[in-house]
Amino acid sequence: MTRTAAQHRHLILADVQPLPPRTLDLAGTGGLVLAEDVTSTTPIPLFDNSAMDGYAVRAAELAGTSEQRPRTLEVCADIPAGATRIAPLVPGAVARIMTGAPLPEGADAIVPVEYSDGGTQHVRLTLAPEVGRHVRHTGDDLSAGEVVLTAGTTLGARQVAAAAAAGHGRLRVHPRPRVAVISTGSELITPGTRPEHGQIPDSNSYLLAELVRQAGAEPVRIGAVPDDEVAFARLIAETSGQVDAIICSGGVSVGAYDVVKAVLAPEPRMWFGPVAMQPGKPQGSGRLRDDTLMFTLPGNPVSVYVSFEVFVAPALHRLAGRVVPEEIPVTAARAWRGWTSPAGREQFMPVRVVTAATGTDPVEVVKVQPASARGSGSHLVGTLASADALARVPADVTEVHAGDMIELLEGTDR
Repeated sequence: MTRTAAQHRHLILADVQPLPPRTLDLAGTGGLVLAEDVTSTTPIPLFDNSAMDGYAVRAAELAGTSEQRPRTLEVCADIPAGATRIAPLVPGAVARIMTGAPLPEGADAIVPVEYSDGGTQHVRLTLAPEVGRHVRHTGDDLSAGEVVLTAGTTLGARQVAAAAAAGHGRLRVHPRPRVAVISTGSELITPGTRPEHGQIPDSNSYLLAELVRQAGAEPVRIGAVPDDEVAFARLIAETSGQVDAIICSGGVSVGAYDVVKAVLAPEPRMWFGPVAMQPGKPQGSGRLRDDTLMFTLPGNPVSVYVSFEVFVAPALHRLAGRVVPEEIPVTAARAWRGWTSPAGREQFMPVRVVTAATGTDPVEVVKVQPASARGSGSHLVGTLASADALARVPADVTEVHAGDMIELLEGTDR
């Protein structure tokens, strides 16, 4: 039975749950998704400290001090950042202090070094600070026990830094999915080698490996394999269970040499059939007997790219613990040039952004045109490089005219 793209996406996502969480060292969590809330083990800052290089003082003792009425006081201590044993501030004296160093007991303000002569035994000050000036107080940022990061947060540089500041050296996260990438076809050769007549470079495994990486997963690029059912079945058996998902391109239609479908169709949890879309009509998905996720995509490169963005990327994001919408997220744009679309099939056209307006009307933000002047052929991998996004055209529309409102898929290259 033919599925719509929305139905196929929904059924794939319904079978995908986040990978079980693991506890990892903080240094290895960048790009991963938190599996549980992170609370601060201590207040941040941990202690009252100086926000400036200068002198820790009792503000009341410098009342009336100015450039016209400077005050010279004894320097009773020198406090660098990292000092752990701090003597109380002697009345009538000041302590030289560096940024981040603990405030001595009795001090309640900082005079920046710019308002002094920089003295180390005695110092001439020209500022009467108010209480609390340039002092970072304990817990100004967060209190102990306060939530720093919530479950579901993707960890970037700022989030990792916050977790470290909150006293965490390890975090409970969903691991990065490992995804095997296989291209099928006896015509495929290693890129950079000289093809014989009838041979073409294997671009799909490189395309998919990079798409997997961009989706935050770890690609395991196996590369091209010939149209041999026995060899392909052996490869799947060796790979299955070693990774979280396998993506194959090619061999899923109804041809005599479509080995992917021939080998995997007997699997009870696999589905093969047409999806009412262009490009990307022949599709397959499901799970192998050992529960490994399996995606079988068409062989033409543009079909591979479209299929990955619409179906595979959302599944990988969900495996990684990210929130994925059931509906395909889109944003409005306007066609700069027109093109045709096949009747009865939802079209996903690689397009190039040609202009971005500066007005406030959101429908005028982006204008696009097809990335290739040669149409929407699924083999046009060369001009795919100039695409910025995918435009979605409904199945009941057969022609897009210049000026028409269209939808762009969010989360593609744009």
